Amino acid sequence: MMKCLPRVLLAVMAAACPLAALASEGGPSTTLDLTRHWAGFVALAVFFGAYGLVIAEESLHLRKSKPVIVAAGIIWMLVAIVYAQHGDTHTAEIAVRHNLLEFAELFLFLLAAMTYINAMDERGVFDLLRVKLVTQGYSLRTIFWITGALAFSISPVADNLTTALLMATVVIAVGGSNKKFVTVACINIVIAANAGGAFSPFGDITTLMVWQKGLVDFSEFFQLFVPAVVNWLVPATIMSLAIGNSSPDPVKEQAVLQHGAWVIVGLFLGTIVMAVCAHNFLHLPPVMGMMTGLGVLKFYGYYLKRRKNFTHRPAGENLGDTALGMENGVPGGQAVSSTAVQYNIFKSLERAEWDTLMFFYGVILCVGGLGTMGYLSLGSHLMYGQLGPTTANILVGLLSAVVDNIPVMFAVLSMQPEMDHGQWLLVTMTAGVGGSLLSVGSAAGVAVMGQARGVYTFFSHLKWTWAIALGYVASIRTHFLINAKAFT
Repeated sequence: MMKCLPRVLLAVMAAACPLAALASEGGPSTTLDLTRHWAGFVALAVFFGAYGLVIAEESLHLRKSKPVIVAAGIIWMLVAIVYAQHGDTHTAEIAVRHNLLEFAELFLFLLAAMTYINAMDERGVFDLLRVKLVTQGYSLRTIFWITGALAFSISPVADNLTTALLMATVVIAVGGSNKKFVTVACINIVIAANAGGAFSPFGDITTLMVWQKGLVDFSEFFQLFVPAVVNWLVPATIMSLAIGNSSPDPVKEQAVLQHGAWVIVGLFLGTIVMAVCAHNFLHLPPVMGMMTGLGVLKFYGYYLKRRKNFTHRPAGENLGDTALGMENGVPGGQAVSSTAVQYNIFKSLERAEWDTLMFFYGVILCVGGLGTMGYLSLGSHLMYGQLGPTTANILVGLLSAVVDNIPVMFAVLSMQPEMDHGQWLLVTMTAGVGGSLLSVGSAAGVAVMGQARGVYTFFSHLKWTWAIALGYVASIRTHFLINAKAFT
């Protein structure tokens, strides 16, 4: 893998505005090849430096969006300067607008989805699920399998990051001081959440990008269901042998489901249906359905506000940590007595993962700028021309464990290599599940490391990478067996 890594990394730098798009906007019919130009080398150095800071986020405590946003600005300045020196003042503008459109669709789609997830969180839907699990008196091995199965089942709808955090809360509450159980259960959750997100357009950012590009239809994602199950079950079966049949200490806890919780769940499912219908039947971007659903949620939030629906929390609870938007009127999220705070849907918008959304902006603009310099054709030739699509797509999954699956997949989508349908399904799966090989390879893994700090770590995950790799290989083999008709 290490021998191929330098060549594959070049492909990650590749994302550009297609020549046809430039021409249709009135731009030139050719672009400059800056892969051997000083500006290209500087841009690569800036990107690698920024991404080094992203990888070191956990130790530096520096938000990952900050370096890539700055890098994006520098890279596009270099692009504009070089093109201006050649008397072309339009290509850089057209190319950056194309990338901004790519980001805008992704941004609005995710903003709507995050708002719904936060609204369900505020209404107590996830608290109810967590409490139901921790108070049933299951054995540790049973909790291991239940949390893994739920992570796999919920992530296709609620996304892998949210699902992993929810299930990790359960195993931490149940496991307590049993660090061995908490570690293995957290690894299982990360694998299951990533595998579950790989067969749904809503389960991962990479699958969403593939769907929005129109390369895989909504129903076709479910061809990856069985390979995704295999990807999770193989390492889960091996890791379960390390867990005894002992039972955890009993936990007594209560959860209050707020008024309108199930209505919001229903609205979210309806919004997903609208997004699918907008894309499949009306040939509109899926974001149109999501934003329409967000508007409906805002109307329902208005109803909750007008009926003076108040959220009641037990006396002394820190609202800043547990309730969505409840810090409004409770400065600093201080512990307060049971008070009535009016429901406000805009607090759900405020609690969106803004650092993640801004990180997507930086990544898309960085990779787009480097692609405009000519790294798109270079990366496509190195990976898909010399290595072949199967090897290249498997390496995409391995690379996503080291770097991040978002820029890797964005680069592949921008390269648009000539591949049959089976290969597009393969790269969709490998980019989604490859991040499970390392704890830093996916947003779910990084988030759970922060939640189970000191217990679930990079090295504790690395001890089980061999078992995860077996699942990775088995899932690829399963895909070739059951989806053979998709390959030409």
